[in-house]
Amino acid sequence: MNGTMAGSSHRITLGPLVAAIDQGTSSTRFLVFNSKTAELLSHHQVEIKQSFPKEGWVEEDPKEILQSVYECMERTCEKLMQHNIDISNIKAIGVTNQRETTLVWDKETGEPLYNAIVWLDLRTQSTVERLINKTPGRNKNHLRHKTGLPISTYFSAVKLRWLMDNVSEVHEAVMSHRAMFGTVDSWLIWCLTGGKSGGVHCTDVTNASRTMLFNIHTMNWDPELCKYFGIPMEILPRVRSSSEIYGLMKSGALSGIPISGCLGDQSAALVGQMCFKDGQAKNTYGTGCFLLRNTGSKPVMSDHGLLTTVAYKLGRDKPACYALEGSVAIAGAVVRWLQDNLGIIGSSEELEKLAASVGTSYGCYFVPAFSGLYAPYWEPSARGIICGLTQFTNKSHVAFAALEAVCFQTREILDAMNQDSGIPLNQLQVDGGMTSNRLLMQLQADILCIPVVKPSMPETTALGAAMAAGAAEGVSVWSLNPEDLSEVTSEKFEPQINPEESEFRYARWKKAVEKSKNWETTQPLVNGNGEISIFCSIPLGFYIIGSMLMLIGARYITGKN
Repeated sequence: MNGTMAGSSHRITLGPLVAAIDQGTSSTRFLVFNSKTAELLSHHQVEIKQSFPKEGWVEEDPKEILQSVYECMERTCEKLMQHNIDISNIKAIGVTNQRETTLVWDKETGEPLYNAIVWLDLRTQSTVERLINKTPGRNKNHLRHKTGLPISTYFSAVKLRWLMDNVSEVHEAVMSHRAMFGTVDSWLIWCLTGGKSGGVHCTDVTNASRTMLFNIHTMNWDPELCKYFGIPMEILPRVRSSSEIYGLMKSGALSGIPISGCLGDQSAALVGQMCFKDGQAKNTYGTGCFLLRNTGSKPVMSDHGLLTTVAYKLGRDKPACYALEGSVAIAGAVVRWLQDNLGIIGSSEELEKLAASVGTSYGCYFVPAFSGLYAPYWEPSARGIICGLTQFTNKSHVAFAALEAVCFQTREILDAMNQDSGIPLNQLQVDGGMTSNRLLMQLQADILCIPVVKPSMPETTALGAAMAAGAAEGVSVWSLNPEDLSEVTSEKFEPQINPEESEFRYARWKKAVEKSKNWETTQPLVNGNGEISIFCSIPLGFYIIGSMLMLIGARYITGKN
């Protein structure tokens, strides 16, 4: 059903409603669903500003994030009332959030002690290298047996370590036992349930599993991991299941309604896509790109650069389910970059038109490794490149190459997933903002050589959070039994090019990826005056000295003649 329209025939039979806060990297949404039909009745969206204080740094204002949630709630309630829908029918609220983004706040004042450090921020690269250097054999997978994750700039523990080391307010609050750490879900739930006046400090298992402080086997914070990172356990939120009542809303039109669902955004999309069976998978195209495959009740460790993560735990007494995940840092963010940084397009809709106008990249390849390469490489030193340029290349070819880059990155992850599981995926379920780009969806089917299936209601991340909230014990207005779940209508994109052409383009992409690696070093060499010296680079030094000797030699020879 269209965003805010609810026909008069629905007003009598709507039944219980469930809302979801979907707080993503680039925007916040509040959405209200009919728990019996999974129909989206109304929603409101507000964009979130990102700041880039230094190269590789990405921050957001925690207060702006919270304010955007309140604004989205108010506007959505107004829209419902305009359509004679009684907001007292909203029985529960779920929360889904950008994962790994790290906040620290003062529990006495309720004030954030620094901006939120966003998941794709790279400032912790030297912290990561220091941590890896203290592992036996300098092994980035040293903690994988407990966490399912490599030591990387991506995860929350290294961001928290950086805050404790570099922000005096955070250090002092930790020392004086006033500090609270959380990912975005924890910050929102704490604020919405009362904040400094009795707010609930909690997170769910899916978000906890992305911190590197959580043992995915015991399903608890791990004292050894906390000691490894030097993080006091008292500042961590309490870990709960993804579907239970955490607390009640304390203000606004929805005061008194339970917050009873919490899932990191990629887990929420897995639930919203009804991927409850071992082997089912979905790919979400947002700021980044995230492919999750349900592996059932046992965690599967990857041999091909994927993450092992908690998919969901839908109730206190329910078993946890796990997933293999491939994470790509830059997907939708490349569109924003083409728009804001290069000015090639004025809107995301223009990208599709521009790329479609040429229908090929004409041999141009774009590796958007702005934050290094995530899965399956985990190469923080990689940087973005555009290669294969000729005088014929124009902005339309670059636009096409940007869309292809999203598809090639997904192909790399799917290949790794198929190798890990031994069972090739025969179709890919997709969701997220970029799926409205039909050219992208067709390209994805062509590059994967399998069909791509897109649900007609694209808000599956919010739907997953609503399902978890509505199914919680004490709310119980949403059944998660497979036979009770609403049939989802979808559109299928079939591959339209021959596999040889697809393989050729993919091989060229892999060649481009190799060229993007080992670009950046964290410690530039400096001379005695603290200035970067060109002679500190050995190859460059040899080249310059060699060139000088050749010039002297040439002058000597010409002088003799």
